[in-house]
Amino acid sequence: MKIILAEDDSKTSDFLRKGLSQAGYSVECYADGRDALSHCLYNEVDLVVMDRMMPGMDGMAVLKALRAAGKTMPVLFLTSMSDVGDKVEGLMSGADDYLTKPFHFSELLARIVVLARRPTAAKGAALVLTVHDLELDLLSRTARRGDTSIDLQPKEFALLEALMRNAGRMITKTMLLEKVWDFSFDPQTSVVETHMSRLRAKIDKPFAVALIHTMRNVGYCIHAPR
Repeated sequence: MKIILAEDDSKTSDFLRKGLSQAGYSVECYADGRDALSHCLYNEVDLVVMDRMMPGMDGMAVLKALRAAGKTMPVLFLTSMSDVGDKVEGLMSGADDYLTKPFHFSELLARIVVLARRPTAAKGAALVLTVHDLELDLLSRTARRGDTSIDLQPKEFALLEALMRNAGRMITKTMLLEKVWDFSFDPQTSVVETHMSRLRAKIDKPFAVALIHTMRNVGYCIHAPR
């Protein structure tokens, strides 16, 4: 699940990015409202967490532009503007939820989980990804292969989600670093290989048919048997 975080306070942004990433979400951060809007208009986004007061373009303007463009992804305002009138204005303008600062991270995470459970018809996103006999439920955040449940850690889940969203296509190490860990390319890191090995031990090793494949010096691919 990809979350866009629009927050100009660097400490808050870093705290949220780290927490949401550890919870298994892919997070992309923007400190300018205009930049956040541009990304949301031209890329696949599952949910937006946004401050109301930002440089470039304030949160209300971003929200109205998204809705005017027909974008229906959930938007959660995370802001210090706590007056009842501010909350009503935000919700009536198309926000799906409104949480005021200071806040507890556990509450924010719970609200994100609830918003993710709401199917958005116009978005047309699959709620369960399937490759052969492997199923990944994005709402309950569970995996199973055939009749066997598979226990995945948050990063393993995010890694498998990235592979299954691109089933049949090769996905590079650089792409996985950006999607799952929000890293810029570092040729020295072995984090992808380490997590991929653990994922294969759970997804492929106990079963007769392997689904995850490696192309040396290119990347990884998940596909059904041919």
